[in-house]
Amino acid sequence: MSSRPELNRTLKPLQVGALALGCVIGFGCFVLPGDFLTTAGPLGASLGVLLGGAAMLIIARSYGVMVRAFPVAGAEFAYAYHACGRYHAYVCGWFLALGYLSIVPLNATALGVLGKFIAPQLFARGSLYTVAGFEVFAGEILLASTAIVAIGLFQIRGVRGVGQLQLALTALLIGGVVVVGVGTPVSGAASAAHLAPYFPPDRGPVSAVFAILAIAPWLYVGFDTLPQAAEEFDFSPRQGLRLMVFSIAAGALMYVVVILATAAVMPWQELVAGRPLWATGTTVRASLGPVGLGVLALAVAMAVFTGINGFFMASSRLLFGMGRAKLLPAWFAQTHPTHHTPNNAILFVGAVSLAAPWFGREVIVWVVDMAALGTAFGYFYTCLAAARLERTDQVVTSVADRRYALAGAALAAGFIVLLSTPGLPSFMALPSWIALAAWVALGLTFYLSRARVYRSLPASELDQLILKR
Repeated sequence: MSSRPELNRTLKPLQVGALALGCVIGFGCFVLPGDFLTTAGPLGASLGVLLGGAAMLIIARSYGVMVRAFPVAGAEFAYAYHACGRYHAYVCGWFLALGYLSIVPLNATALGVLGKFIAPQLFARGSLYTVAGFEVFAGEILLASTAIVAIGLFQIRGVRGVGQLQLALTALLIGGVVVVGVGTPVSGAASAAHLAPYFPPDRGPVSAVFAILAIAPWLYVGFDTLPQAAEEFDFSPRQGLRLMVFSIAAGALMYVVVILATAAVMPWQELVAGRPLWATGTTVRASLGPVGLGVLALAVAMAVFTGINGFFMASSRLLFGMGRAKLLPAWFAQTHPTHHTPNNAILFVGAVSLAAPWFGREVIVWVVDMAALGTAFGYFYTCLAAARLERTDQVVTSVADRRYALAGAALAAGFIVLLSTPGLPSFMALPSWIALAAWVALGLTFYLSRARVYRSLPASELDQLILKR
């Protein structure tokens, strides 16, 4: 029997709740409302976000069941293995790795947008080249790279510090949203009349809502980082569901507050027609002045850092779990001799993330749809595993748990259909499909290099390595 590398149990409930919420509310809550308004209008975007949150609550019920049953690093990878076997586990893990890995540099490059808006003379300097119409500057690459390196080093030094940092950053993030949400309506610049029309004139209400709903797996990706850290809980895994519900509900509220605050200061069609670099920053500066903009900038910075910090942790734990199962090279399963963190997996996430900003923000944004698709696969396998748990494991589940699991699996399958069916408004763009094909090809190459070792492992040994049983 192979030895099984272990991670330390040091994370407290508040730290884990902050991990989930800080990942849900990344840069997108503050940087993308202008795009949301263009796509769906104020009401369409708000309804899409809220319906997406409701769908995530249904799916989270299954995560709560599976965290109780298998509190191990790897989470969805382990759940897919339990429900469907070793080959489905690889498919789930590889697609989910795409979703997690893409969000680290996506958050880091958001710092470049913030830097160019706040101090263009500093960060919009050193023009290097243009990719897909997006000019890449040396200043923004340096800013994003510094953030990635700093968080990566922090991650290696221990999960306790990571949890404490996430808690502090999330507290500042929530404070910033409260200031914007309360300050904008009382500033005198906001008006309900600016929210009309509630939906974009060139798209029907149902189409508008579904366009936002389709990317709900990406909007709310982050609550599922909590199960990735389950092996490091210093408390009962039974509290996992409560913490996930909190992160989803709070995240939905914060999304809607920022969307409406962006749309209410001036007629939203006029706002998006002007193609501002940062729509939310433009309206907050108009309503709350430089002080309000400073508070918003602080909130965005906190959102970016909580996203980088949280997904650094989730990505590395997923890769660690796959390495421990010998599906990835054993190098991924090595832990730091002093800090007991998956340092090699952390280094890999950092290396991939450092390469991404050089491709320009537009190219990275193409990965958003792929990230939504990848996380939808994770949701599907988790719900399927929860539906089968009642019949195949000693963990006590109820009829209601199984019904929620089946509903969650149907919702996750629906997200996959929305993103991959031609003709639907949420169908992924061609560049996203090209990037997805490259990722699948890389996955096949990776798998073929490990297939002989992976197939040769007896089920009893995989049960111990993946599920610790």
